[in-house]
Amino acid sequence: MTVPKYLKRGDTIAICCPAGYMAAEKVTNCIVTLKKEGYNVIVGENVGSNSQNYFSGTDEQRVNELQHFLDNKKIDAILCARGGYGISRIIDKLNFKKFCKHPKWLIGFSDVTVLHSYLFTNYKIVSLHASMAAAFNGSEETDNIKTMLAALTGKKALYDIDANSSNKRGTAKGKLVGGNLSLFTNSIGTSSDINTNNCILFLEDLDEQLYHIDRMCVQLKRSGKLKTLAGLIIGGFTDLKDTERPFGTTIYDIVLDLVTEYDYPVCFDFPVSHAENNLALKHGMKHQLIVKEDGVSLIEL
Repeated sequence: MTVPKYLKRGDTIAICCPAGYMAAEKVTNCIVTLKKEGYNVIVGENVGSNSQNYFSGTDEQRVNELQHFLDNKKIDAILCARGGYGISRIIDKLNFKKFCKHPKWLIGFSDVTVLHSYLFTNYKIVSLHASMAAAFNGSEETDNIKTMLAALTGKKALYDIDANSSNKRGTAKGKLVGGNLSLFTNSIGTSSDINTNNCILFLEDLDEQLYHIDRMCVQLKRSGKLKTLAGLIIGGFTDLKDTERPFGTTIYDIVLDLVTEYDYPVCFDFPVSHAENNLALKHGMKHQLIVKEDGVSLIEL
């Protein structure tokens, strides 16, 4: 795996909107915080654009802006302002030739899962699954922001979390891949499809029906994504919904039922999510997962 150069004071971070629309004022705190950290900040024109629909701009506008940031050697990291939906529409129109010669950090989660997967599968480049510009809401001392800023400067992740009674104990080593379940599943069979063999897979999602979650997890199993994992991390599944006639099971049962025949470790409630807790994870970097009776550790190697 190729790791982009870590950041230092004076480096430049570009903020862009490659997917859903975001008002310009919502990145203000982010800009202030990044400048306090000593970074130069460039804000793309699609942030706070005059778009009249869901997206921050037309497909062409979003491709052009992201392509410019990918190609520009003076930019050291690209921070997505928000996710939503839209990167799947433009990913295959982007050219990564110059980016591969001068890799930089691509930062975000949710819809940005498509970019993380694409870089891993096609170019073996590490990226950063982390909070986006909207998370800088004036509380820059949150663990989410702290871990993102620390990761960008080269600090290795070492996360210890509480045990969950549904966990499957064990130890695993492998490249850490994954992200949003909906987007990860949607990428199967595309240019962003990931071979999960010997990887530690992490998943989270938002605002889904329980039967949608079950259907996507079944798709992961049927496509072989769960069979040869080194380990499985289940993050937050926020604001789950149920049908009028209850689905009759929980997220824990859904996952455990599908992986019961496999002997790798599984942990639940890892703090990566659309909710309050969303610790930074270097996507594609080798990690060790230790799941014990009294707690879980995820260690960047």
